Amino acid sequence: MTKRLTWHKIADDISDLAFADNNIAVADMDGKKICIGKFKEMVFAFAYKCPHAGGILAEGYIDALGNIVCPLHRYKYDMKNGRNISGEGYYLKNWPVEIREDGVYVGVEQGGGLFGWLK
Repeated sequence: MTKRLTWHKIADDISDLAFADNNIAVADMDGKKICIGKFKEMVFAFAYKCPHAGGILAEGYIDALGNIVCPLHRYKYDMKNGRNISGEGYYLKNWPVEIREDGVYVGVEQGGGLFGWLK
């Protein structure tokens, strides 16, 4: 089954996002704060807060392997798929990013929930 995505424009250009020295920026996606991470010419979108204890991931860092590291307890997540790679079993919400001529877009799955397939 193919996922249907709704694309949300978060910036006119990648340079409009205020990336900190840690290569993480905070963006607004329809009134919700998310993080945008850059690693080796790739761009990733993921949750603003760590699913473990709510640490602000924009205050963390991206390690040498491209994982986002939470500033509170150093839990690590793969920015590509949200998998917790330090072994605690959590999952970090993440979304695909497209950089287009007219801006930077984040894709959010449509529907969802138990009866999302009915729509």
